[in-house]
Order: sequence, then C-alpha cells, then structure tokens
Amino acid sequence: MKYKILVILLFLTTNIFAQKKTTTIHILNADKADYDERLGKDVQRLIGNVVMRQDSTYFYSDSAYYNEKTKFFDGFGNVHIKVNDSTDIYSRLLKYNGDTKFAELFHDVVLKDDSTVLNTEYMTYDRIGHLATYPNHGTITRNDKKLVSKKGYYRDDIKVVYFRKDVVGTMPDYKIVSDTLVYDTDNEMMYFYGPTTIYNKDNILYGNYGWYNTETELAYLDKRATLRNKEQSMTADTMYYNKKTGYAKALSDVVIEDTVNKAIVKGEFAELWKNNGKCMMTDNLRAIYYEEQDTLFATADTVYLYFDTLTNDIQRVKAFYNVRFFRNDIQGKCDSLHYVMADSTVYMRYEPILWAEDAQMTGDSINIVVKERSIDSLLMRPNAFIIQQDSIKGFNQVKGKEITAYFRGNEIDHLFNEGNAETIYWLRDDDTSLIGINFSQSATMDIIMRDKQISKIKSYNSIKETLYPEEQLKDNMEYLKGFFWKEDEKPKREEFVF
Repeated sequence: MKYKILVILLFLTTNIFAQKKTTTIHILNADKADYDERLGKDVQRLIGNVVMRQDSTYFYSDSAYYNEKTKFFDGFGNVHIKVNDSTDIYSRLLKYNGDTKFAELFHDVVLKDDSTVLNTEYMTYDRIGHLATYPNHGTITRNDKKLVSKKGYYRDDIKVVYFRKDVVGTMPDYKIVSDTLVYDTDNEMMYFYGPTTIYNKDNILYGNYGWYNTETELAYLDKRATLRNKEQSMTADTMYYNKKTGYAKALSDVVIEDTVNKAIVKGEFAELWKNNGKCMMTDNLRAIYYEEQDTLFATADTVYLYFDTLTNDIQRVKAFYNVRFFRNDIQGKCDSLHYVMADSTVYMRYEPILWAEDAQMTGDSINIVVKERSIDSLLMRPNAFIIQQDSIKGFNQVKGKEITAYFRGNEIDHLFNEGNAETIYWLRDDDTSLIGINFSQSATMDIIMRDKQISKIKSYNSIKETLYPEEQLKDNMEYLKGFFWKEDEKPKREEFVF
C-alpha cells in the first residue's frame, strides 16, 4: 500500500529513468503504397488496411502518411493502436512521433484497458511513460462506475487514473463530486486531494482529503469532514464511514447537530452505528439544547443516542459519569442520566442532585417528567431530601422515603411527602420577623408552596409537631439527619460556554 501511494504521488512523472532508444517502425501491410512528392521525398502514402509496428505496439488505420526520415506518421480512419495485450486505443485521426513515441489522437477517441474504458475527443499518449492525457473533458467507465472530469490522466502500466477539475463519479448507489480524484483501478481505491462530496440515498459525506474503497464502501475523509442527513449532521476533523455497515467514526473537534430536537453536541470522539440506531460521543463533551424560551447546557464523560433507523428520530439519550446540566430555572448533576422520549421522562441515578431556584433536591434516584418542554413533576426516592434556604437565616427542609414535586410554570407548586415524612420550617410573620422553627413528623405530608416558599403543610397519621423559639435550639438541632448543603457543586452557566 505504501508503494502504491508513492506511485500516486509521482503519478504525472513519466519514466525518467528509462533510456530513450529510437526503434524502427515497420510497415507490415498496406493495400497500396507510393510517394507523394507534394509531401516530400521521404513521405510514403499508405492506403487500405494499413498495419505498422514499433517495438511490440501495432498501429492500424485505413490510410497513413509516413515519413521514414523523421519517423513521424499520420493515420486516418478507423485508427487502432494495440499498445499491449490489455490496452487498445481507437480514434479517427492519429499523429505519431516514432522518435519520442508520443501520439496525438483526435475525434471519438476510446482507450480500452481490461474493464476500464476512456472516451474523449482529444487525447495524447506517451508510450514511454504509459501516460494517456485528455485536456478537455473525458469519461471513464469501469464496470458499473462512470467518472467524468475536465482534465484527466491514465497510467496503463499501474492502472491508475488521475481526474482534475469538475470531477463527477456515478455508481448505482452513490455519486462522488470532487475537485481532484485519483482512481486506483487495481485495488478499487479512490483518493481525494480537494473538496469532495459523496452522495447516497441516506446521507451526504463531505471532506477535503481522503480515500474511498469502492468494494468495501469504506471512506476516510480528513481536513474537516461532515456526514449528514435531513435531520442530523456529524462534523469532525477526521472521519471514517462504511456505507455497507452504516458505521462511522469521527475524531477531533466533533460536532453533532439535530435540527429536529434543536440540539448540538460537541466532543473529541464519536462513533455511529446507523443500522443499529445508535451513536456514542465522548471526551471533553459539551451539549446545548436550544429553545425560544431558554437553553439547556449539559456535559458528561460519555453520551449514547438511540434513534429510529427509518425516520432517524431520537428515541433515547443516555449520559454517563460526571453528568452536569444547566438551565436558568433548573440545574443538576449525577453519574447516570437516561432520557426516554416516549414517556418524556428523565431518569437520574447515582448521587443525583437537582437545584430549582433556591431549592436543593436529592434522593437515591430522581425521575423528571417533562411536558411541553417544561418540568411537569419529579419523583425522588428513596431517601428523598429537599433543602431550601430561608429568606433570612437557616434552611427549610423536607425529608421522606418518597417525595413527589409538582411544578407550575417551572416553579414548585406543591410537594407530596410519604413514608417517615419530616420537615423543619422557619416560620415567619408578614414582616419577615421569625415566629419560630417548626419541627413536624407524620406518615405523609402535603406541602403547599407560594412565592417559592413553604406556605402550608398538611400532615396525616402519626403526627408530631413542635414549634421552638430560635434561642431554644441546641447545637445542630435545626438540621435533619442527612442534611448536606451542596451549593458549591451547583452548575454555573459559565462552565458550559464553548
């Protein structure tokens, strides 16, 4: 492979190491031969079934003019050059220099080399360098592949085609548009050296440098590559994509955008399993979910996206390790987050914490139900704990086995606490003066919120309630067991700017 790449880089270099050796041109057949004095004493006119040979190459034409002294001849009508056992060239007019072994072919030019066929109106062929050149539009077909370009070169000894300017390749399942393309027909490899786009019915792949294996359908694109469909796009410095398996790998400065769900995810490494409906992204991960009302920022070590393979609609999102998110009205962190589109529920696991306004909410697990892009309710269980900083001093606290918080307009409207329900509430008068600290216990509680503060508590079964003046509080008495205020861990907006 390294040798082949070196050959491609030196493609336009003819065989500079070959010694120039003039050989005799033999006239093997002509129905009629004479000299035309008008053309010069050394010029023969050959008419009818002309066959000539130089070295192992044969030249056929209906008629020809041959200059024995300069070894230059013109061929007219049904021109055919049999270069070797595999390569043949056809045209209507030929000009050939037997000294330099250089041919010019005009009108309906066709070069055939095994399964490769080149069509153009004007072409030169250098026998020493095995190089065919067309300077103004040509078409190459090979089996089910067709490639056209403004300029092109073909080396029949190494079976490599070089296309330049306005390159378009069409195959049964895809199309390639490029600025510069090299086609290694032996290995069915295409190399790109300029802006290149590969189209198929499912997506579009774009890059500025790379290669494409037409047999395995594996593509490598570099210098900023993009894979996109109608709904999503993935861009990276470097990308591999296999059309057959639907697998893609993106490296360095990766950006995934979903226009339907209005989401952008950035990282340094991503993998896509299109046929399995899965995408993974990791390393320095950042995401934004943009809306008219607000924008959600998020980060994690690794994110998995699961989508419908037919519609490309995202169905689930899984984020793992150091998950953090920020929106103006809510912030959170955990080590595992799972969002299911079908039930519009976010599942937070492994030390989850939520902050809504000035309230901190924790539990072994937290489930958030989203309705019309806003929080409808959230469930904390077990070991549920809500802490809210009092407007002046102290902390209001709600604790229980299971707490359900119901939202209205992105603010907590009321809480339902069941199972060993406990509260500590700093009770204040209308002028904010402290009445006392209320301690209550019961089996269940219904807590009404107003203006982001506890307004009323309804307790049911096994009720215990005591109101203490502040001066009667003993050390740490104002904290429920398990209290831990984690304001310093709360995500800030500036953490997510990228």
